[in-house]
Amino acid sequence: MRLPIELRHVAPRLATGAFILNSGLAKRGADEQTAAMMHGMAKNTYPFLGKLQPTTFLRLLSAGEIALGSALLLPVVPTALAGIGLTAFSAGLVGLYLRTPGMREEGSLRPTQEGTALAKDTWMLGIGVGFVIDGATKRSC
Repeated sequence: MRLPIELRHVAPRLATGAFILNSGLAKRGADEQTAAMMHGMAKNTYPFLGKLQPTTFLRLLSAGEIALGSALLLPVVPTALAGIGLTAFSAGLVGLYLRTPGMREEGSLRPTQEGTALAKDTWMLGIGVGFVIDGATKRSC
């Protein structure tokens, strides 16, 4: 049985999957202060998130990261499908970077010291888009 991933996808899937899974696992035991801080930042950028309680938001974020990280690490999940999830997730993070004051230098896309943690999520967006394009342009054999 052939797995639904290409050898060229293994390294980026492992790198992004492990990173995201670790992030999700780390959030599982976060305290209310951490939940409030993360929720506050997210709801300022995405106001619809204000309807959630901070602890609910963080629990859902953690579960989503664990699910996405696992999907990237499990070779039975097709790369194009994992790429759709990675693209959507990282686009949200890049949106935080672009829309949160103080993350970028004035009039520039270059990150400030505070923005570097979010700016690095652009590499995940690039990987996700690459997976989606690769899946969409793949010829059936």
